[in-house]
Amino acid sequence: MKKHIISPLIILISFFIIPSCEKNPEPDKEIPQIILREKSAQIIEADQAFAFELFREVIAHSDEDNIMISPLSVSYALGMTYNGAAGTTLDAFNNVLHFGDLTRDEVNKSYKDLMNQLVHLDEEVEFSIANSIWYRMGYYVLEDFITTNQEYFDAMVSDLDFSDPGAVDIINNWIEEKTNDKIQDMLDYIPGDAVMYLINAIYFNARWKYQFDPDDTQSGSFYLEDGNTHQADFMKINGDFRYTSNNYFAAVELPYGDSTFSMVVVLPYPGTSPDDLTETMDVTTWNEWFSHSEMANVQVEMPKFKYGFKDLLNDPLINLGLGIAFSGGADFTLINPDGNIFISRVIHQTFIDVQEEGTEAAAATIVELRETAGPPQPVVFRADKPFLYLIKENSTGAIMFMGKVGKPEYD
Repeated sequence: MKKHIISPLIILISFFIIPSCEKNPEPDKEIPQIILREKSAQIIEADQAFAFELFREVIAHSDEDNIMISPLSVSYALGMTYNGAAGTTLDAFNNVLHFGDLTRDEVNKSYKDLMNQLVHLDEEVEFSIANSIWYRMGYYVLEDFITTNQEYFDAMVSDLDFSDPGAVDIINNWIEEKTNDKIQDMLDYIPGDAVMYLINAIYFNARWKYQFDPDDTQSGSFYLEDGNTHQADFMKINGDFRYTSNNYFAAVELPYGDSTFSMVVVLPYPGTSPDDLTETMDVTTWNEWFSHSEMANVQVEMPKFKYGFKDLLNDPLINLGLGIAFSGGADFTLINPDGNIFISRVIHQTFIDVQEEGTEAAAATIVELRETAGPPQPVVFRADKPFLYLIKENSTGAIMFMGKVGKPEYD
């Protein structure tokens, strides 16, 4: 099998190279990279396209100041669900997740390939991916569906008495354990006609490669989109970082650990808002924006922020083309041969804590399947104004977290 180090955002990666820093000079060190099969690289590219599209939908339909999603988490939860889809429902999954002409086997092997390498890539970064499937006690599930998700997604599979009042706590406790208690009370209730929950949980904890000195952190004004000001604690560091500037924004890349992962902070210029950038953001524009990125001596002044975000992804996914999976016409006969089940909810919850030492982030995605009872209802760089950010793995460009900070809070 042909293997190579590959990235869906090869141009992006080539411009976001290891930053060095005046405060932390060190010899050049090779960044750990993921080695992917050719088909696995297509999954990364597909996930990139899906990430920008989903973020655009979520940010367009949310009135929250601070927004955050984990495209990787949503992709893994939908990837497990995809293994139960057939007919036109399968076609919808292929289109929305951009799988193209990849076979189901190639998709599954690629997910497994990526997951196995991501979690072992940087010894200085704590990163985990966990998957689980819970189905109603007594509900018939095809063995092939179970074994496929166990083999390729390392999914923990268990039946559960959904009528038991403690069932919600059992599922929530699993999510809390896998996210180091950062995602709590995610599932609110279990409907009487629910048959299955497919869940992904991601946890990320990393120190900055070049840490901010807490003694340099000072209170300052953050200018809100409505014209008001908000007091925030600004961290400060000076050094050589990968920097980008064009007619629309300035951006700086802050590496974690061995530079395997990094945060890219994108600050719009006056006349452009985070929402404006998001409307045009896709893989092509992202590459074009950073085509002239270069190392520069940058004084970074950035607010500490910590928040959680929770949203129902039904409407964003329906708008992207997955509507049939949420309808009475959904075909999940590869889960149960009788079919008659549909996606009733895709619940997504995230958490992020950005401070002087580094970043802690977590995410979980729940895909809820219910029995059909009629069509479901779709439920100097200074970041002193709203900005976007994403956290990515650098050898592939895999986007794990994306967010908007419109009003930074830190307790």
